[in-house]
Amino acid sequence: ALFVLIGPSGVGKGSVAAAVVGKVPSLWLSRSWTTRRRRAGEAADAYRFVDRSAFEAHVEEDRFLEWAEVFGELYGTPVPDPPPGRAVLLEIDVQGAAQVRKRHPEAVVILLLPPSRAAQEERLRGRGDEDATVARRLAGAEREEREGRALAHHVVVNDDLSRAADEVAAIVECHLSERGEGL
Repeated sequence: ALFVLIGPSGVGKGSVAAAVVGKVPSLWLSRSWTTRRRRAGEAADAYRFVDRSAFEAHVEEDRFLEWAEVFGELYGTPVPDPPPGRAVLLEIDVQGAAQVRKRHPEAVVILLLPPSRAAQEERLRGRGDEDATVARRLAGAEREEREGRALAHHVVVNDDLSRAADEVAAIVECHLSERGEGL
């Protein structure tokens, strides 16, 4: 099974994804690649941080399930290689999810939204984004939400990390049980 967690920048996708993987033992989180620099306080394993030439070589070898340029940086999801018997969770942006759905129409897409734009702005600033970056990301948030709603099977508001993670975990477990896959 393939699950795709999407949402605008600063909605908390990484935090929710990590919590969900802790709640659903049969779920394996794919690690995306990026050419951007690691943020202060960001976990070293949040992404595979690579230079542009390494990323582009991976593109040339068709080793990404999806990839895109976002705000001048490259982001991509390697073709998943989970341990046997594990479902895959991708934590990606909306345009990446559209590419995944083309290749894997059976993928279950979950849109994560902030409780408000003000909360989203606070989260972006809290992670150290500069004013120009915050403004650019907020400007794209309406479009991302609109496109995300068109792709998503489920919508979860991240107003409380624990509650949102519980809701996403319940969605994943429901789909796994419907498919007869172990939890």
